[in-house]
Amino acid sequence: MSDFVSMKCEACRVGAPPASSDELDKFQADCPNWEKIETDGVPQIQRVYRFDTFVQALAFTNQVGNLAEEGGHHPALLTEWGRVTVRWWTHKILNLHMNDLIMAAKTDQLYAQE
Repeated sequence: MSDFVSMKCEACRVGAPPASSDELDKFQADCPNWEKIETDGVPQIQRVYRFDTFVQALAFTNQVGNLAEEGGHHPALLTEWGRVTVRWWTHKILNLHMNDLIMAAKTDQLYAQE
């Protein structure tokens, strides 16, 4: 599992530095299933997780919600039959922060436990 899983989120503030190119490269190497996207000009990372049923997808959504509450950092979640789309970015800086990489890796860890 990724080194990012063992890290903790830090309180983020307006003006905090975004994740560096090196941090993003390391994250992509460790967690290759995440796609870097841009929505309304804001860089984000996104992954679609697949499930056999809606009930499984909904249970995973709830697990990610619990993880987000524990970390104090919240994603966009789209739950559909057989899949959950998760997008992380930091609202306060309208960019990707190290917290997003940490939470994405922890989301992968949850999925691996399914």
